[in-house]
Amino acid sequence: MKVQQLPPTMSQILPLEQLSKALEGDLFYDELHRVIYATDASVYQIKPLAVAQPKTVADIQTLVHFANQHQIPLTPRTAGTSLAGQTVGSGIIVDVSKYFTQIVSLDQENKTVTVQPGVIRDELNLFLKPYGLFFSPTTSTSNRCMIGGMVGNNSSGTTSIRYGVTRDKIVALQTILSDGSATVFKSLTSEAFIEKTKGTTLEHHIYRTLYEELSNTETQNEIIKEFPKPEIHRRNTGYAVDLLLKSDLFSGAEPTINLGTLLCGSEGTLAFTTEITLKVDDLPPAYNIMVAAHFHSIQESLEAVMIAMKHHLYTCEMMDDTILNCTKTNREQAKNRFFIQGEPKAIIMLEVAADTIEDAERQAEALIADLKQNNFGYALPKLYGKEIDKINALRKAGLGLLGSIVGDDKAADSIEDTAVELSDLPNYIAEFAAMMKKYGQEAIYYAHAGAGELHLRPILNLKKKEDLQLFRTIATEVAVLVKKYRGSLSGEHGDGIVRGEFLPYMIGENNYELLKRIKKAFDPNSIFNKGRITDTPKMDENLRVVSGREEPTIQTIQDFSDSMGILRLAEKCNGSGDCRKLPSAGGTLCPSYRATRNEKDTTRARANSLRQFLTNSEKDNKFDHDELYQVFDLCVSCKACASECPSNVDIASLKAEFLYQYQKANGFSKRNKIFAYNAKLNTLGSLTPTFTNWVSNLALVKKTMGIAPQRVVPHLAPTTFRNWVKKNRKDKATPLYPNGQVYLFCDEFTNFYDVGVGVDTYELLTQLGYQVVIIDHQESGRAFISKGFLEQAKAIATRNVAIFKDIVSAETPLIGIEPSAILTFRDEYLRLAEDKAGAEQLAKHVFTIEEFFKREIEKGAIRAEHFSDQAKSIKIHGHCHQKALSAVEATFVMLNLPKNNTVTIYNSGCCGMAGSFGYEKEHYEISMQMGEDTLFPKIRATDTNTIISAAGTSCRHQILDGTGREVQHPVTILKSCLK
Repeated sequence: MKVQQLPPTMSQILPLEQLSKALEGDLFYDELHRVIYATDASVYQIKPLAVAQPKTVADIQTLVHFANQHQIPLTPRTAGTSLAGQTVGSGIIVDVSKYFTQIVSLDQENKTVTVQPGVIRDELNLFLKPYGLFFSPTTSTSNRCMIGGMVGNNSSGTTSIRYGVTRDKIVALQTILSDGSATVFKSLTSEAFIEKTKGTTLEHHIYRTLYEELSNTETQNEIIKEFPKPEIHRRNTGYAVDLLLKSDLFSGAEPTINLGTLLCGSEGTLAFTTEITLKVDDLPPAYNIMVAAHFHSIQESLEAVMIAMKHHLYTCEMMDDTILNCTKTNREQAKNRFFIQGEPKAIIMLEVAADTIEDAERQAEALIADLKQNNFGYALPKLYGKEIDKINALRKAGLGLLGSIVGDDKAADSIEDTAVELSDLPNYIAEFAAMMKKYGQEAIYYAHAGAGELHLRPILNLKKKEDLQLFRTIATEVAVLVKKYRGSLSGEHGDGIVRGEFLPYMIGENNYELLKRIKKAFDPNSIFNKGRITDTPKMDENLRVVSGREEPTIQTIQDFSDSMGILRLAEKCNGSGDCRKLPSAGGTLCPSYRATRNEKDTTRARANSLRQFLTNSEKDNKFDHDELYQVFDLCVSCKACASECPSNVDIASLKAEFLYQYQKANGFSKRNKIFAYNAKLNTLGSLTPTFTNWVSNLALVKKTMGIAPQRVVPHLAPTTFRNWVKKNRKDKATPLYPNGQVYLFCDEFTNFYDVGVGVDTYELLTQLGYQVVIIDHQESGRAFISKGFLEQAKAIATRNVAIFKDIVSAETPLIGIEPSAILTFRDEYLRLAEDKAGAEQLAKHVFTIEEFFKREIEKGAIRAEHFSDQAKSIKIHGHCHQKALSAVEATFVMLNLPKNNTVTIYNSGCCGMAGSFGYEKEHYEISMQMGEDTLFPKIRATDTNTIISAAGTSCRHQILDGTGREVQHPVTILKSCLK
């Protein structure tokens, strides 16, 4: 079934214009925002009428009144990482992630914290840590998911076996009801609850309805009979009315009752939460050990869980071989595979913790002994400290890694979230596996084995009608199987669209009708997240992809065959939202989102927009859409998405292709031509460098060029590096070169601007015993690529591959000084060069200068004795392309070789310059904001006696402009250390 594609009508636009004026926050109803908010992390896609970003509670009340007046539903949304389709809808998406981000208060004595719904879970814990506290539910999305979403879904995560789920942490919820009134739901005595039933407001009506409904003995018995087993703590099956029965109001034993329990897990269908008060816990014990138990089969691993859970575990998580195999080809996660022995079918992560390392060791050894005694696990390595962080990062990447599967077969979320009683888990999975085998399926298994919940995913191609039918068939049969064990069809991800249809079967028709009456009491006009929990659409409607569609043919100049075409590369984005993590989470992804906090500026938005237009555009040139230009505008092509995105969605390559195709239709601007042909123009300008530098920095010239007046255009050096080499080239015979020959790539940045760095490189290598050879070759093509001049870049790539492929080898490698230039050989050339085999072979022997030094140090060819004993303090800022395609650690090894150097690496994100991006007047402020996010404050806090190292010429200029600090290339620093 096709998704809603109709634009807002004039009768809708006029009220939306009025609504926009009434809001202090933002309202969008343009095509781009409707496209990027049409999806979340689920398989569903529904275009909204509009997107609101409220700034105040009054804004939310305005939206509620508007929704009632015009019968337009509101869908609350935070990070949009929902897996069941809870945060997509045809009305107004209300995104609180930008403005509702305050931590309101902390009560240390009572261990509670009050936050707005847009606070990120990990950011909250950074705030709580100095007080010895933390919010315990730990989802795989914890570095970007928000507390409002966690409440809406009743999130659980890895720690639920020790600390419980989000619902257990609810103290109070401040909400806006469906009539616009403000209400607080908190713990009440039975007497106070009864008092709330008396009155005429909507709040009174809600309490009265619940009291009347749940006081009925038949209703109570029906709930007890049909709802999941109470032993299953992780359950999101409809509204949690079964938990309300624990109150002494309804034949239970508890003297208090809190309707926040009911709202938690209600997916925003009952009220709009504006403030959340949570219980927080003392920090876990200081010492922890992870036992990574390896198994030859899924069944063996689950049986081992029964033994392991007898121990005092903090986590008990599974990863199967499908996910582990995906990590092999992921640049970031491949580094975290260090602990894997052999080819396990499954790994169970078993964590113990204690206040002393001795106690933790005792627990770990007891656990290992118990597993060995029962013949479970062929390898049982123990992990400590940062090793545990790495294996946790591997597990957290699980969902995103599944998106990296090439082609149309995907790990489909139809049975993602089933939970059963732990003792039922082995039998349940055995029956499940038999059922899947019947359909020729070998499912993916991962996540929360210790809680009786595994994330199970079949591999399906929903573009095929037969697989779409299987999508429904498997979901239906799994529902029957889960009901057999009185399990929960959703353990933590919610019912949403994918499971809502099965609720009447899972809890019984009578209970389902009860839920509908509760929804009616809270929300009589059904304005809150309509069609979730109750009256849900069919689970095989509103899908991102249309089954049986004719796949569009997209011609590209770059070779995207590794993803089976550009469209399938865009389709790799499953919406998990790793690109929304903030600087405190580390890494670089995604600089523009970090600067603006706008969904429009995420990697996810770019991939989804491109997917939508390439799929649905009726233009001959499907790239020719201004909306695509808008969404790609702030992408700085940092390449972080190529490594940090678990699905490896390389937006930089997509942007280059888009710019090429778009500009073919709309023309190449004069400024873009000047930047793209910069190396050619510099050949002329370097004939009179003083005059060129003066002219290029004239205010009128910068204004005419669209260059920010605050910037200084980089100065051409008095001579080019090539000319210096011609004058100073060493005789080939004298001296001898004991370490052999290397080819040095004379990139366009070093040749014209950073000649001193080129000279330092040449002299350093020569003094260390290498013959440095620089031959005639083309520029790197970096400027052409970044501006979308791909025909020119293709010609350069093809020519450079032809020049170097037969002379560069393991013994005579090609090394480069500027990361963005030399790494084109290992990245873009593989998509551009006509001789693909030659490009791939050449790429194996191309190194950044830092990588080359690291290799030679490890070989023993370069040793500490070559350098002085003078003490130097050095801090390294890594170029984005280094981080994504190479490793900043190589710079660390290189600069750490002199024995008295003290070297550290900044966790510094992107500098924000990105070649010409930061010079463009319309991008200047956002460029500086990118620098301010992480890098600039760390530079300013660095002692002036500390040397700052940055390999990228853009980085060095940006740091100078942003902080006034001079920065040196690593080669220059190392050369200064020579004896």
